[in-house]
Amino acid sequence: MEQRDFSKTAANYVPLSPITFLTRIARVFPDKTAVIDGSWSCDYATLNARCHRFASALAQLGVGRGDTVAIMAPNVRAMLEAHFAVPALGAVLNSLNTRLDATALAFCLAHGEAKVLITDTEYAATVGEALDILMRDHGRPRPVVIDIVDATGDADARLGETTYEELLETGDAEFQWPGPRDEWESMSLLYTSGTTGDPKGVLYHHRGAYLNSLGNAMVFGLRPDSVYLWTLPMFHCDGWTFPWAVTAVGATHVCLRRVEAKAIFELIQAHRVTHMTGAPVVLNMLVNADDAIKPAVSRKVACATGGAAPPSSVISAMEAMGFEVTHLYGATEAYGPATVCQYQPEWSELPAAARAQKLSRQGVPYPVLEDAIVADPRTLQPVPRDGETMGEVLLRGNTVMKGYFKNPDATERALHGGWYHTGDLGVWHGDSYIEIKDRSKDIIISGGENISSLELEEALARHPDILEAAVVAKPDPKWGETPCAFVTLKANRSTGGAEIIAFCRQNLAHYKCPTSVVFGDLPKTATGKIQKNALRQRLTALQAAET
Repeated sequence: MEQRDFSKTAANYVPLSPITFLTRIARVFPDKTAVIDGSWSCDYATLNARCHRFASALAQLGVGRGDTVAIMAPNVRAMLEAHFAVPALGAVLNSLNTRLDATALAFCLAHGEAKVLITDTEYAATVGEALDILMRDHGRPRPVVIDIVDATGDADARLGETTYEELLETGDAEFQWPGPRDEWESMSLLYTSGTTGDPKGVLYHHRGAYLNSLGNAMVFGLRPDSVYLWTLPMFHCDGWTFPWAVTAVGATHVCLRRVEAKAIFELIQAHRVTHMTGAPVVLNMLVNADDAIKPAVSRKVACATGGAAPPSSVISAMEAMGFEVTHLYGATEAYGPATVCQYQPEWSELPAAARAQKLSRQGVPYPVLEDAIVADPRTLQPVPRDGETMGEVLLRGNTVMKGYFKNPDATERALHGGWYHTGDLGVWHGDSYIEIKDRSKDIIISGGENISSLELEEALARHPDILEAAVVAKPDPKWGETPCAFVTLKANRSTGGAEIIAFCRQNLAHYKCPTSVVFGDLPKTATGKIQKNALRQRLTALQAAET
């Protein structure tokens, strides 16, 4: 056959972008319920028009290709709509972690160069302080601020000149989205604390978001008749790309302002929810909720969880309540889910405890991920699939981040050798399923949030009575794990644990602070390095003694 070169044309090449999912589904299911947000709801034709108005209004504010639009909001309709309208302009969406303190928020706004900030009045006090720090300490101009005012919100807490709904009124529903010129263009910026004090900005491109969205739909079995409850914060890895995945199949989004057990059970019943996702802390909350608010689940609810591995006992308890739990594993750097504990038919024959143990593993690569292996991080050689040999979990594919914004050194370290180095240590089983055993980064995952032990140790070191400190993860029945601080006091000092925790809470976001403090000398190697493994063993012994 004659070989010849072919050219990319408008007929045979269009940059992949998840914003096209909304355009298509608004044609296919224009009258289908797209979003339920409290007493408010809309169909897909209306959602599409609102997103076009949103993009048009932002363009009138001067937002263009490559500009950053930050949003600080719970899981409400504005947050969902931002995931389409902002990247549709070729701009970059920066979803901010609502649990961050003012100093961290100011850093994100400055580093990300936010041109517009959309913020819910629920966070007005923290955001107002962050804006002051942004201008005073970072020398950055104040972005245009748009307020999301809930029906029950405090109008006096407004920080901007207009509200979100007023902004939409200025937009054109027929506005033509420019979209990305190239699928490698940045579409979102997400900050992760990593192992340093300052967060690192992870950049996603349109191609990766498109592919991972389709991967979610495949793995999680989303269909047009699915009803998805937003128990996962959309600021987490862009909601693990589920804003686009749910829309791609024409399913219904059910918004949730606050993740509370009573509200979750009520919405499951009221809207016949079929799918939900969240960190193990959400599963724990449901399992341990008062029996009076636990209705009989009339149909199976598919529930995907990720973050710290959920205890097998929690998986068993969720199954007993009528939930089908799927364990996912990934990272902000991998668009959220990268592996899935794919269910095998023969597992149904296992006793509940043994089946739950299988389900608690991190699993096999997502269908849209090129590969996931456990390997020696220096040689990159895969470890034996014996379930015993430890190695680092490495990822490769189109659903790995572009890199860290303004941080080439960290990008090189993370992606060297043609793999994304997760920093997580695990084993590879004979059935090719990966199981995480430890985290080389010493990151503590509490309620789905990453907490840097180094950042907390630095804060502890600033206490005038502390000589040295080290932080390790302590298992917690509610949050999965929380920080435990091991502290050596200076001579003749008698500061107590409660005082140290209070000091940390004055200097860090509260969720980053230790929940317990253990006093004594810290074990060290011959070179003076603190032995955290020994501290973990000490903590285990202390907990055993308490029980």
